Amino acid sequence: MFFANLATLVLCNSHIAAAWLFQDAGEAAVGWDPVSLWKQMGILAKIVVVVLFIMSGWSIGVMIDRALAFSAARKQSRAFAPAVAGALREGKIDEAIRVAERNKKSHLAKVVTAGLQEFKAHGESADIPGEQIEASKRALERAEAIVHAELKRGLSGLATIGATAPFVGLFGTVVGILNAFRSISQNKATGLGAVAGGISEALVTTAVGLFVAIPAARMFNYFTSKVEAFDVEMDNSSSELIDYFLKRRGIRK
Repeated sequence: MFFANLATLVLCNSHIAAAWLFQDAGEAAVGWDPVSLWKQMGILAKIVVVVLFIMSGWSIGVMIDRALAFSAARKQSRAFAPAVAGALREGKIDEAIRVAERNKKSHLAKVVTAGLQEFKAHGESADIPGEQIEASKRALERAEAIVHAELKRGLSGLATIGATAPFVGLFGTVVGILNAFRSISQNKATGLGAVAGGISEALVTTAVGLFVAIPAARMFNYFTSKVEAFDVEMDNSSSELIDYFLKRRGIRK
């Protein structure tokens, strides 16, 4: 009996429900293309989107800059390593320095040059004192620190954007929801048309925030792993150069 009465009630009021749905559909005629979404946004939501696009442009610039720098460093290091090794095997320190100066974008060349120039600055006497090798070692360590800082240039900004962009988008989400409730209050209506504008603001700012943050965080991790690999290569090159100085001193003795 209960279900029969419920079915009768639904059938009798179906035209009212249909009218309400069609009314909401008409109210919810919100454009979903980028231009329409932009026009429907409030001032605060537009500011959030502009800030996010500025962050995205800056992060893309850092990505391109680091990708080019790392690619050049890798390419020149591959040419530098065998050339300088051959010069050092023949005892030609001046030639090794010239090879390094021709590969200025190589992270290995920058480090090795510092060690060789420090070694040469102390003079090449018949006896190579331990102080000369220690001075070269300190020069290598300073060069490694400088090159490491150069390689990491801009990466902290990528990390900051990757961490903060979702929260900037979340601020836009809150603004959009508040606009949706304000629209309900002003229009004295609860249909889709009353809240569509605010909800669209919330969704767009959230999506843009994620769109900016995910590539920045991903590329920060990628470039950080590259820097760590370069650090290992510089450490190995410094150790090999110190070994070369020690062997050279042993031969001269």
